[in-house]
Amino acid sequence: MAKIILAVDDSASIRQMVAFTLKGAGYEVVEAVDGQDGVSKAKSKAFNLILTDQNMPNMDGLTLIKTLRATPQYRAVPILMLTTESGDAMKAQGKAAGATGWLVKPFDPQKLLEVVKKVIG
Repeated sequence: MAKIILAVDDSASIRQMVAFTLKGAGYEVVEAVDGQDGVSKAKSKAFNLILTDQNMPNMDGLTLIKTLRATPQYRAVPILMLTTESGDAMKAQGKAAGATGWLVKPFDPQKLLEVVKKVIG
């Protein structure tokens, strides 16, 4: 059975690139337009991995991570930040919120696949 990944980003082009890359490797991808949409979709379906941007309207990535980590279903599910933010302070906040890893945009599709394979197989 295919692993299911939730891709949360307010940029349609980034969501499309992520989905195209992951679907090509055999993963199922569900897209969300911001953190609120991500939480709503995460509650309606079980995901093996969540990829989220940081800077989004309605709910940012750190808030999304904290919200999901507070639910039993997502305490141990890997959550990767895929964002333009690359500062150490932001990465530390991400780690404190419960992020499993960090990828900086623009991303290399091959690197994304390597990281995804490493965390969920």
